[in-house]
Amino acid sequence: MSPFVPDFDFQRVFIAPWARDLASFGWIALMGFFVTAACGLVGNFLVLRRMALVGDAISHSVLPGMAVAFILSQSRGTLPMFLGALVAGIVATVLIELIHKKSRVKQDAAIGIAFTSLFALGVILINLYAGKGGVDLDQECVLYGEIAFVPLEPMVVFAGQTLGPIPVVRMALVALVTALLIVLFYKELLVSSFDPALAVSLGISATVVHYALMGWLSVVVVSAFESVGAILVIAMLILPAATATFLSRRLPVMLGLTILHAALSAVLGVHLAVWLDCSSAGAMVVAGTALFCAAWVFNPTDGLLYRWFRERLKAPAVHPG
Repeated sequence: MSPFVPDFDFQRVFIAPWARDLASFGWIALMGFFVTAACGLVGNFLVLRRMALVGDAISHSVLPGMAVAFILSQSRGTLPMFLGALVAGIVATVLIELIHKKSRVKQDAAIGIAFTSLFALGVILINLYAGKGGVDLDQECVLYGEIAFVPLEPMVVFAGQTLGPIPVVRMALVALVTALLIVLFYKELLVSSFDPALAVSLGISATVVHYALMGWLSVVVVSAFESVGAILVIAMLILPAATATFLSRRLPVMLGLTILHAALSAVLGVHLAVWLDCSSAGAMVVAGTALFCAAWVFNPTDGLLYRWFRERLKAPAVHPG
């Protein structure tokens, strides 16, 4: 075996995590599923609107919000961090729209200006104030997440029943509310994503839907970054939706495939992390990328393999002589 790749032990990689360490890996896998499902469901509408990079902007823009919340509260408590990051995400969304609509700058350039500027501001604030007052603000946690520490978090107890670690319960609620909002406002989201002019003619305000979607995107990103970080959450916003587009053109089916992608990438990511002894969140994204590549290659209607066979069948036969 290559020194860069650990030896593969089927028992250790596939059996032990569930038979011996279920109390730890079960919560990690469940957290990964909820994060990817919530991000992926919202990500479908971002991909349809060709706004996938807005998720990138918001995920990076939460950094100054967290830094300001820390400076004001001198605490890394969940509530001030969440509120600070949420406000920063909304500010980033508004800033992108202002730059795009009030100037000649295109939307992709506006996204780049907004998120790089806010991210740089966050880095400066952390460098200036991290560690002061006896409280350390860990920027690596913000960037890369700490999903492996989820099982160590305090448990939520309701009506005498232990529901699970606080981050898992919170992310489960965010995922459920995300699914519920999509069901309730499916028509508005569908029409405004495909044809804003038609939405206006039907009495649907495309602008209101847009800002509502961006606001909830901020909630999802902020809820997810504690576990997967501001960088990996971008992949979880885009990969499930991009994979689903290879397999179906119908939005309800795509949303269902997004949930399936989330479950598979979470479980396969846990096994990959155990084998390679690496970041669980990073392994989940790699597993999700593998699923994307599989859909790209083996898609039965438009995959690379299908196209290759179709071109071979179309090619005229060449007879010697």
